[in-house]
Amino acid sequence: MAAESGESMEFTLVLPVLPLDGQVVLPGMVVPLDLSDAEIRAAVEAAQAAARAESGKPKVLLVPRIDGTYAKTGVLGTVEQVGRLADGDPGALVKGRHRVRIGAGTTGPGAALWVEGARVEETVPEPLPGQVTDLVKEYKALATTWLRKRGAWQVVDRVQAIDDVSALADNSGYSPFLTTDQKTELLETTDPVARLRLAAQQLRDHLAEQDVAETIAKDVQEGVDKQQREFLLRRQLEAVRKELRELNGDGPDAAEESDDYRARVEAADLPERVREAALKEVEKLERSSDQSPEGSWIRTWLDTVLEMPWNERTEDAYDIQGAKEILDAEHAGLDDVKARITEYLAVRKRRGERGLGVIGGRRGGAVLALVGPPGVGKTSLGESVAHAMGRKFVRVALGGVRDEAEIRGHRRTYVGALPGRIVRAVKEAGSMNPVVLLDEIDKVGSDFRGDPAAALLEVLDPAQNHTFRDHYLEVELDLSDVVFLATANVLEAIPEALADRMEIVRLDGYTEDEKVVIARDHLLPRQLERAGLTGDEVTLEEGALRKLAGEYTREAGVRTLERTVARLLRKVAAQHELGERELPFTVREEDLRGLVGRPHHVPESAQDPAERRTAVPGVATGLAVTGAGGDVLYVEASLADPETGAAGLTLTGQLGDVMKESAQIALSFLRSHGAELELPVADLKDRGVHIHFPAGAVPKDGPSAGVTMTTALASLLSGRLVRTDVAMTGEVSLTGRVLPIGGVKQKLLAAHRAGVTTVIIPKRNEADLDDVPAEVLEKLDVHAVTDVRQVLELALAPAATMAEAPVAA
Repeated sequence: MAAESGESMEFTLVLPVLPLDGQVVLPGMVVPLDLSDAEIRAAVEAAQAAARAESGKPKVLLVPRIDGTYAKTGVLGTVEQVGRLADGDPGALVKGRHRVRIGAGTTGPGAALWVEGARVEETVPEPLPGQVTDLVKEYKALATTWLRKRGAWQVVDRVQAIDDVSALADNSGYSPFLTTDQKTELLETTDPVARLRLAAQQLRDHLAEQDVAETIAKDVQEGVDKQQREFLLRRQLEAVRKELRELNGDGPDAAEESDDYRARVEAADLPERVREAALKEVEKLERSSDQSPEGSWIRTWLDTVLEMPWNERTEDAYDIQGAKEILDAEHAGLDDVKARITEYLAVRKRRGERGLGVIGGRRGGAVLALVGPPGVGKTSLGESVAHAMGRKFVRVALGGVRDEAEIRGHRRTYVGALPGRIVRAVKEAGSMNPVVLLDEIDKVGSDFRGDPAAALLEVLDPAQNHTFRDHYLEVELDLSDVVFLATANVLEAIPEALADRMEIVRLDGYTEDEKVVIARDHLLPRQLERAGLTGDEVTLEEGALRKLAGEYTREAGVRTLERTVARLLRKVAAQHELGERELPFTVREEDLRGLVGRPHHVPESAQDPAERRTAVPGVATGLAVTGAGGDVLYVEASLADPETGAAGLTLTGQLGDVMKESAQIALSFLRSHGAELELPVADLKDRGVHIHFPAGAVPKDGPSAGVTMTTALASLLSGRLVRTDVAMTGEVSLTGRVLPIGGVKQKLLAAHRAGVTTVIIPKRNEADLDDVPAEVLEKLDVHAVTDVRQVLELALAPAATMAEAPVAA
């Protein structure tokens, strides 16, 4: 083996390998090795045998072995001493000299593995550049900081005395915080400056982690110390209070939390009367014991009072034009509601400008009742109103509520008592002037627990809701600044006293044009997103939307229309995924049948004349209002065979008392005026009359079918057909007068949806035509009549037409 030389050249070394498992030795390090390990002992013995032949110190190649794999670079080490370790086991003291690049294996004496190696020469420029000098200073400063934290003051001077860049970098091999991989990286980095930079970065990262750990440990210790001090102080305070209570004769159960509640009440921004009531309750809490249930009730009550936003109010957005634009953007149609909200904001703005925000202790709230069929947007309109006004929105569902305490709260004497839904809504909103939507107010019922509708009388009365008292709170709550929006399907289901306190705004449904606009601007984009499609992939022509609204759905609202659009889009998405349809795709009228099936509501006028309901005498078309909006109602009349002997009037179709009376009136009018009307009324004496209203499972009541029943009976007796394109509504009297009825707008919208072109209404309802959309009136021929004779002239087909009817059929 060649001797060592200080010349700057590579030469071959042949050395026994001393493997190091989980350990790395860098040049300059002195480490003890346990000779109990067979591989280590074999390498040391082989080195000793070679040294005896060369008369030098035994030399070994210290190579890290990680997971059975040797590193590419090792360290030439000299065995300085062989003896016993501190624990008595045989050991050797080895010192690392310089790096060696490991080559091929070779042969040598002993049982050790011998390899060839080439010394790695390390060059450092002389003198050191400024950057390297700064790096040396930084590393020494970092090492000094770390050593001082560990208390290793005697090592600081030794590190400061090292000037060689390579030796300074290799000195970091003693650092216990470095992992085996990090030390191996230092070993295999041959450039001294790069190695020092790497060592400095590793030391810098460790100091940063140590600082974070020390900060966390300090915070934890401070928290523990604080908790211990607080615990000791509280125990001492509790002992002092206990002694004082025993001296005063009080029980040992007054909780210290009463002081906390007192401080919270005094710090809270409460109205004066509420503060006085809360302080009284705090005094009761201080006198009560922990075992007393009253203490729990008081704490719950105080928590509720402190959570209420007594003096929190949101500023209204007085941008009237902006509010109108928001309402128009989020809802099509509904002009009455939008106008009412715009009026409310305009009045609020003017009152605020003139300092009239509070008059007589009351603010300018509003109570509106949105009455209309399902699906017209009553509930979603509440959110739009809150958005337009810049207020918080809370929805209170009243459907099925039968307990008065749900509105006014429970008395605190009950276990589990809670405030009513109105108070909880205000607390949830976090302000005293939210928009509260009382949903389905017509579905409120009453039983032995009281009438919730009666409890709402004070809530919805602008003259007294500024002093509303909840049974649970028992303090006055000002609701005069709240905008209450109540929704209902049927106005008649709301108690009269409650309806009198609200401003009724009717939403009578949408026209076909409005439905097309709503489907195009609102429903279609929403359902496209839910179906995972975009507007560029699927497009619906206006004709397809119009057909969906007119023939596939027949409703006042748009819920069924939206479900039909969703079904259509799901079908298109599924066909695309199955490879049956390419995107983009435009849905036309002729595509609807293949996607959503056949139309369900073909207008009566579009059917074959022989298949129409009015193709036989005795059938008339009427108009009615249901909970789902306006609808077309057919009335059928027939005469029994005189031989059966079944005389009298028979009514079927689940009719109410008022409708039964209307049938009796219609029959009596025809009997008394039959000759005048040229009707064979003699047949009515001995033959039974049967009047039937189809859809017999649906209850029906009301006087507005009087003219329809009269027309059906007149058609039956005269044998003249009722015109297919005519629908009628109105109450009839015994003298033949046509009396006014309600729901004219809803009935005309229903007639328009059903394809009727001529409508007969009472003369006294002519003013209600102002509420009907202009596009509907343009397509309807509306006749306002005062007498049933006018109805018969308009509704019954001429006799000549009747003579030709069988031939046409």
